Formats: sequence, structure tokens, C-alpha cells
Amino acid sequence: MQNSKKYRMDMCHGSLFSQIFRFSLPLMGTNLMALLFHASDLIVLGQFASDEVRTAATAAVGSTSALYILFVIFFSGFSAGVNSIAARYIGAKDDKKVALTVHSSVALGIYGGIVLMLFGVFFSRTALTWMGTPPDVIDKATIYLQIYSIGIPFAVLYMIGAAILRAMGDTKRPFIYITVSGVVNVLLNLFFVSVFKLDAAGVAIATKISTVLSAVLVLRALCRTEGALRLSFNKIRFHWETLKEILWIGIPAGFQGALYTVSNIFIQSSVNSLGSSAMAGNAACQSLEGLINVPSNAYYQTAMSFTGQNLGGRKYKRVVRSVLVCLLYTASFLMITGGTFLIFGRTLLGFYNPDPVVVGWGMQRLVIMMSSYFLCGIMDAISGALRGMGHSVKPTFTTILGACGLRIFWVFMIFPHWNTLRSLVISYPVSWLLTGGINGIILFWVCRKMLKQHTRGALILHQR
Repeated sequence: MQNSKKYRMDMCHGSLFSQIFRFSLPLMGTNLMALLFHASDLIVLGQFASDEVRTAATAAVGSTSALYILFVIFFSGFSAGVNSIAARYIGAKDDKKVALTVHSSVALGIYGGIVLMLFGVFFSRTALTWMGTPPDVIDKATIYLQIYSIGIPFAVLYMIGAAILRAMGDTKRPFIYITVSGVVNVLLNLFFVSVFKLDAAGVAIATKISTVLSAVLVLRALCRTEGALRLSFNKIRFHWETLKEILWIGIPAGFQGALYTVSNIFIQSSVNSLGSSAMAGNAACQSLEGLINVPSNAYYQTAMSFTGQNLGGRKYKRVVRSVLVCLLYTASFLMITGGTFLIFGRTLLGFYNPDPVVVGWGMQRLVIMMSSYFLCGIMDAISGALRGMGHSVKPTFTTILGACGLRIFWVFMIFPHWNTLRSLVISYPVSWLLTGGINGIILFWVCRKMLKQHTRGALILHQR
């Protein structure tokens, strides 16, 4: 039996500044590794595929990115439900509910993953046709997506397993596992593309082998974990009351992420109207934004875990302090990172495309995004805190209106009158400010109500 105590963190006691920092650093590493290793598919194809198939193979992998992002965002949202509920019951020391959460979420991951796998295998070509994939690319793209779909159940199980480990304060092992599987992915990419000349199919096979590895590692950790978090395969089944709690948090979070993708498609269509140089510069900046989003996503998950566990442990004042510390850290990290990108922006954009015109377009977006991305981090941390406290529908509703809805409105009502990239990109900080402000008011109201109830309950007990 593996001694898992060294990986656990009691979020209900100790210095919040120290604990939150130690919890969030491996999370940032995990998010960064996932970003870099996904990019390795395109890099290996671009460098090592034969001249005859290089362009078609990279285009095939790139054409599936929208579906990949949609899948990852939705199930990241679903895993938020697992994290929130598990953390709350861990804080409450309710071992029975913890065990039910572990086995219900794994059961849902298995069955849900199988359904998505079958859909991907049999309907990949149809989906790619609807997306307008060119005829010279669609065959390779279909093969890539079908092979990728076979590994979906394992990808879902990794996300769920990592969410359970985070709920008990363990962010180190998910980081180790994704790093190991990522290195295997890169090595297998090189092997299949360079030796077997399998181009798009080769990187798909490599990705799926590494996905299976990451899932096996995280499930093995849960099987060897002590106490209520231990996974027993003979106990994997649906427990409907627990499942409803998980879905109540997870489905709105996943739906919100999916709508983010939809709103960004509208933004991209407007960028396309500005010409190829604008598209190239915009794409280069978006790649850098993937890096700056790493702290934002990390503190979203950190806020969710700490508020969830402290709420379960009835440490109500510590819930509020956890939120404030997460907000301080995410704003600080993003201001420092954003400032660094502003200073070296032209050089970094030049790595993607040295054309001064393209770099100029990229700088138009970069200046606005990097100087205001801390607003996105604040918005995400507030949203994570609300979900950790069991309020998932509220931030989903306000985000759909304040972020997604506003951006679509901006594209159709404001951009046509000020037809520049700057006027389009400014919709991002405006939406972050609006959504973060509204969710901040909701969080203030939720915390105030929670503290009042706690004070009233303590007073009644004292009078008795």
C-alpha cells in the first residue's frame, strides 16, 4: 500500500499563503506541460514528416484542434464538479460520501468516455465535413480523429482521477504523471513519424498511448491510496444522489467552457476579415496567451479546492481568506507574466513569423491582452471559488451573458463601426471586467450569507 499521506494537504489548517503557493505551482506545471506536449504533434510533423505529406499531415492535425479544445474544456468543467464535491466531503471528514464520490465519478468517466469514443469513431468524417475540412486533408484528419477518439475514455479517467487527487491537496502526482506521459508522447511521435512514416496516424497513436499511460498512473495512485479515497474496481457504480451533486457543478462548468469556444469562433471570423497578415499576427499572440493562461487556470482550480474543503470543514472565515489569497496570487502572477510579454513582445512574436507586418498586427493584440489579462485571472478565481462553495449555475449564467454574449454582441454591433483589430480585441478585457464584477458581487453576497448563518448558529449554540 502506497503511503499517500505525504501527498495530502490539510487545507483547513496552516498558513494559507504557503499552502496555496505550494498547491498552485504543480498545477501550473501540469497545465504548461499539457499545452507543450499537445503542440509536439504539430512540431514533430513539421520537422520530421516527409516533404510529400508534411503540409497535409499538419493541416489534418490542425483541422481537429477545435474539436479537441471543445472536448478538453467540457471535461475540465465536468472534473470541476468532481473536485468541488470531493473536497467538500474531505473537509467534512465524511468518508462514506468521499468514497461514493470517487466511485460514482469514475463510473461516469468510463461510460461517458465510451459513448464519446463510439461517436468519435463513427462520426469523425461527418463532423469534419460539417467544419468544411478540405478534400485533400479530410482523409488524414478522419484517421487522426478516429484514433484519437479510441483514447477518449482514458483521457476522461485521467481528468477525473487528477481532480480527485487535487481535492485531497495532491497536485504533485498529476504533474509527475503528465510529465512522464508527455515525454513518452514526444518520443513515440518521433519514432512513429521518423521510422514508420505514419505522419498524422503516427502522432495520433503516440498521443493515445501516452494518454493510456497517464490514466493508468492516476488510477493506480487512487487504488493504492489509503482511506476513503481508495479506488476499488468492484465498487465502481453509479450512486445517484452523489452523481446529481457532481453533475450540478460539472455540467454548467463544462457548458460554460464550450460556449467560450463558440464566442471565440465569432471573434476569429472577424479577424479573418482583416486579411492574412492580421490572421497570422493574431494567431501568434493567441499562442502566447495560452502560456499566460496557465496561472489563471491554476488559481481557478486552487480556489475551488480550498473553498470546497474549508466549507466542508466549516472553516467559514478561512473560506473567505482562501478566496482573497487566490485573488492576490493570480493577479500578481499575471501582472508579472503580462509585463514580461509586453517587454519582449516583438521578439517573441518574431519567433512565429519574422515579417514586420505580421509582428505589427500581433502587437496590436498583445498590448491589450497582456496588460489586462489579470482581469481574466480575477474572473476565473472568483468563478472557481463560487463552484467550490456549490454555486455553479450562477457563474455560468453570468459568464454566458457577460463574456460570451457580450463578445458576440461586440462582433455584430460595435466591430462593424470600428473595423480594426484593436477595437475587436478590446472586447476581451471589457467582458472580463463585467463578468468578474458581477460574479464578485455574487461571491460577496454568498460569503456574507454564509458568515451570517455561521454567526447565528454559533449564537444559538452558546445560548443553549
